[in-house]
Amino acid sequence: MTEHTLQTPLLRGVRQAARRVDAATPASRDRAVDALRAFAILGVVLGHWLVTALVVDDGALHAASPLQHMPWLAPVSWAFQTLAVFFLVGGHVATRGYACARARGVSYGEWLRGRLTRLFRPVAAVLALWTVAATALLLAGAPYDTVHTLVKLALSPMWFLLVFAVLTAATPLVTRLNPLWPLAVVLHVDLLRFGLGVAPPWLGWVNVAAGWLVPYTLGAAWTRGELESRRAGWVLLAGGATATAGLVLWAGYPASMVGVPGTAVSNLDPPTLAAVTFGLAQCGLALLLRAPLHRALRRPLAWAAVALVNLFAMTVFLWHQTAMMATTALALPAGRLTGLHTPPDDLTWVAVRLAWLPVFALALAVCWTAFRGHERTGRARRRRSRVVRAHRPSGRGATVDGHRV
Repeated sequence: MTEHTLQTPLLRGVRQAARRVDAATPASRDRAVDALRAFAILGVVLGHWLVTALVVDDGALHAASPLQHMPWLAPVSWAFQTLAVFFLVGGHVATRGYACARARGVSYGEWLRGRLTRLFRPVAAVLALWTVAATALLLAGAPYDTVHTLVKLALSPMWFLLVFAVLTAATPLVTRLNPLWPLAVVLHVDLLRFGLGVAPPWLGWVNVAAGWLVPYTLGAAWTRGELESRRAGWVLLAGGATATAGLVLWAGYPASMVGVPGTAVSNLDPPTLAAVTFGLAQCGLALLLRAPLHRALRRPLAWAAVALVNLFAMTVFLWHQTAMMATTALALPAGRLTGLHTPPDDLTWVAVRLAWLPVFALALAVCWTAFRGHERTGRARRRRSRVVRAHRPSGRGATVDGHRV
């Protein structure tokens, strides 16, 4: 019996499942939006796995980055720092969803509860596990620095969720906001921080809201139909890339679009003007990719993969750091393994780290199996709620942006 014969039943089953997913997807669903969201999530996951190392030093673990030792690898961060795309899609989905909710007579409070429940329900499991884990490690005599490093890495995705929740709650206020206004805030904050040097230390944190509000309001503009032309995508891509290059080459901004331990300035902590202009370029590229994605996702296998990532996006996002750290900890008895426990100071480390990625993915699959129910429970309740509302007498239908709601 050949290998091809052995694989045929499995491949046939996968294709059949993909065709079922494809057939069950409403024709009105914008598959490109789901693809962009999936790419953004996976970009963050792969970026963390590639640029975050846990180094064993004097019996303790501390975080390090290959970008510390090889700053010329900074372009790697350009490919995997994809948060702007997530905020772009989030703003588009939230503003469109809010308009649909209003058309159905759903209150702002009910709409917001549904959005935030999906966002934060999986968080409870992460917090519970790491509370127990941190307590157990401290009681077992683990160095405080090790526990602090692990907890910080595990919970670091939470900042993103908090910012996203605030922007989601503000959706009715920013539906018509021009992205140039928050961009101007970021520009003036950075001018005071870096140009004039007169800003108090806390002022930079204004950019946490203003910086991510830029792609979020671009998402709202997308909903309004203002970014439908390819010209809009090219303007954002070219303008954002040119501005970012100028800020890095002549204004002294870091080339890395992720935080690098030990550096005086981070483009993300808090967001700088360079991070925001880089996000504009990413948003422009995302808009230009919509048509090719629509064509690619007509294939059932491609669409099923995107749908699966979106179905458990928060679980993947919240547990990917835990998966990496669990692999690192479980491998400690084998000694200091290259690409896992050793300093990320040469290309050998990078090559070996790439070989570890499938192991991290396997550990993440275990986490997904164990904790996916925390995300599915909220979705199932929302489905039941939609079914109930659908069977209420409504008198008339409504449309938003040409789609029946």
